Amino acid sequence: MPRAKSSVTSRKRHKKVLKLVKGYRGAKSKLFRVANQQLLKSLMYAYRDRKARKREFRKLWIIRINAAARMNGINYSRLMNGLKSAGVEVNRKMLAELAVNDEKAFNQLVAVAKSNLK
Repeated sequence: MPRAKSSVTSRKRHKKVLKLVKGYRGAKSKLFRVANQQLLKSLMYAYRDRKARKREFRKLWIIRINAAARMNGINYSRLMNGLKSAGVEVNRKMLAELAVNDEKAFNQLVAVAKSNLK
């Protein structure tokens, strides 16, 4: 039985990796071994940061809601407590969007939350 050569397969794999790392600086886009290491690292970063992005956005929304709520004389935790006791189910993303773009609607929600706190 003849020996199986892997030149076609390895060249295909090398080309695939080098295509994925196109645009990286220096040897990371030219040399296979360095490129492969960087590609693995990049994929790890991408996986990790997809999870981190969700945390970052939630923090941003809470900051925006808190800032808008304080302009209406209430803090974030009391606002959320009031909305929950009123049965208003608006998520933080939409609340932050209202706080930034539609102050009237946000002010009405704050009024609902304040009335349900007492």
